[in-house]
Amino acid sequence: MEDQLREEYDLKTLKVRKIGAKRQKFGENIIKLDSDVAEVFSNAESVNEALRFLIRITKENKDQAIF
Repeated sequence: MEDQLREEYDLKTLKVRKIGAKRQKFGENIIKLDSDVAEVFSNAESVNEALRFLIRITKENKDQAIF
């Protein structure tokens, strides 16, 4: 089989896009939750809300700690 690509095509800069239902946006951080955790959180917003709460109480407890 002979290569029919033109010489001016630069495949090093080619970006691949997924198509279909499993397509993800490029540039987003994707974190996979374990199934038991995913059962509790219905969407990314609920996960972020819980993590922000955890961050806030951790900071508050750190500020109140006596050494």
